[in-house]
Amino acid sequence: MTFQNTLEFAKQLDASDKLSPYRNEFHYPQVNGKDVIYFTGNSLGLQPKRTQQFVDEVMKDWRELAVEGHFYADKPWWDYHERLAKGLSKVVGARPKEISVMNTLTVNLHLLMVSFYRPTEKRFKIICEEKAFPSDQYMLQSQVRFHGLDPNDAIVEVKKREGEHAWRTEDIIQTINEVGDELALVLMGGVNYYNGQVLDMEAITKAGKDVGAFVGWDLAHGAGNIKLDLHDWNADFAAWCSYKYMNSGPGNASGIFVHERHLGKEDIPRFEGWWGTKKETRFLMKPEFDAIESADAWQLSNPPILSIAPYLASLDIFDEVGMDAIIEKQKLIVAYLEFVLQEIDKEVDSTFEIITPEARGCQLSVFLHGEGKAIFDYLMKNGVITDWREPNVIRLAPAPLYCSFQDMFNFGQILKEGIQKK
Repeated sequence: MTFQNTLEFAKQLDASDKLSPYRNEFHYPQVNGKDVIYFTGNSLGLQPKRTQQFVDEVMKDWRELAVEGHFYADKPWWDYHERLAKGLSKVVGARPKEISVMNTLTVNLHLLMVSFYRPTEKRFKIICEEKAFPSDQYMLQSQVRFHGLDPNDAIVEVKKREGEHAWRTEDIIQTINEVGDELALVLMGGVNYYNGQVLDMEAITKAGKDVGAFVGWDLAHGAGNIKLDLHDWNADFAAWCSYKYMNSGPGNASGIFVHERHLGKEDIPRFEGWWGTKKETRFLMKPEFDAIESADAWQLSNPPILSIAPYLASLDIFDEVGMDAIIEKQKLIVAYLEFVLQEIDKEVDSTFEIITPEARGCQLSVFLHGEGKAIFDYLMKNGVITDWREPNVIRLAPAPLYCSFQDMFNFGQILKEGIQKK
């Protein structure tokens, strides 16, 4: 398709966009009396309008049924979380029994590492990417120290090549092979939060498994954003938050994936709690743990219903639309945003450098050479909600469910005005 940086062309793209009706499914902040152009779905997704109904339903059941809501609500709290497994399995490429929803992301990664980071005297090293999201770094370091090891010895970071902004798959695989028999775990961000790069998770998982290591993925920026096939890729485990591309609300419940080959095993190390026991025997209050033969065995406590209800509301939309349609629009709208940036670059003195490689999802990270944070402030004051990272990078994530092609054009015009008014 030959793009044009005109309002008319952007409107044409919107007119042919099958997802455009879903813009009306979301609430938008307003600046200067107008809906904002929202580029920060990679941090916190917009609120679906149907979320209120799902939350109100839980509040009504709590008010009218109290404890009996566990069994007699329209959606009983007893098995409320199970309603998400089928929808999430389609989002992440898994089988429903491999999915559970509980806790928050870093909590879940810690719990999964209990099962999948089992260092020995010989095999104790972890491979991650350099400058991983800070929470992942803290988690890995604390897990290593918990096992009496030195993070400087146990954690191997794969670096980008000098002068490059993205990782090369061959470098990651080479590092895996070099660590070899000492490698206990590969745990990386499947989509990098800073540059938006999508790693070749299938190839990296295979390489890790080939040397005898466990392989897990932090999919905070992947779930609801890119095509995932966790089961077929043979990953051991994964976890993701729900409040970015999946629009569940701030800090809400995390999803986990545990490959079916690890399910139903009595000897797997795991921190355990009441809600991981089989429903059939749970209220017998037996002293022995009787594990559910699904990823729900990793649950500890009864699920946080008020946290899960917005997630279920959002999954309603994902079920209606389907990941294929979301990814189809994602590719087109990101390509159009890239084109708009390139066209504006020709009209201003500053230079834009997109550091996100072609292996990408919804995000473009852009160096604004010649610009400081004043341009970010200008964008925000003029209704463009985006994200600034030092020294001069903005992250732009046009989520397909609620961003329009006209948003991309209008953003380009506001960006140009802000630069020219310096």
